[in-house]
Amino acid sequence: MSGGPAGVLLLTDRWQARRPLAEVVAGAAAGGVRWVVLREKDLPRAERAALAVDLRAILAEAGGTLIVAGPDPLGGDAVHLPSAGPYPPPRLGLVGRSCHDRAELARLTTEDYATLSPVYPTSTKPGYGPPLRPDGLGALIAVSPVPVLALGGVQSPDQVAACVEAGAVGVAVLGAVMRADDPEAAAATLTAAAATAQPSNATTTQAPRELPYATTEEER
Repeated sequence: MSGGPAGVLLLTDRWQARRPLAEVVAGAAAGGVRWVVLREKDLPRAERAALAVDLRAILAEAGGTLIVAGPDPLGGDAVHLPSAGPYPPPRLGLVGRSCHDRAELARLTTEDYATLSPVYPTSTKPGYGPPLRPDGLGALIAVSPVPVLALGGVQSPDQVAACVEAGAVGVAVLGAVMRADDPEAAAATLTAAAATAQPSNATTTQAPRELPYATTEEER
């Protein structure tokens, strides 16, 4: 598996989706999304694995990739891990990690990318904060050893552009597509914004991995 997520990465939540999850993912893929993180952690493993098979097939037609939240890739080769662990990450084709601050970025070892959140106020995970906003996002991207996607409250094309201009390689969204009446149109609007935004030269240089950090709370 070559490269990591960029542009728009979609996180699933069937409880917020206004259509069956497979339909939402198909619409998002038609709108330009090529990366999807399967969450749905409350499902039994067998049901979640079957869902992974279905979503992989949908994404494969568009040249996309399914990433599974958690250390079990459910028969695939890509996972997105919480900041709490496991450390070191499993050896797979693609590994991402949820991060929220400098300390968590400093713990990255062989991960391929990270999400940084929350960038904007979000109802999905209200326990995190305060929001980084684009300035705080850019400051953390400047010391990140891996490419970063902005996560949390990203709803509009202007917000997508601000995150990319701050140095993010893309954005991770949930509600903006899951709750959309037309997932394809919503995805197309956001992917177009990510494709046309210009990153700031000041925030695109990656820092070395040897970063000083203090202890922090693990992901709840």
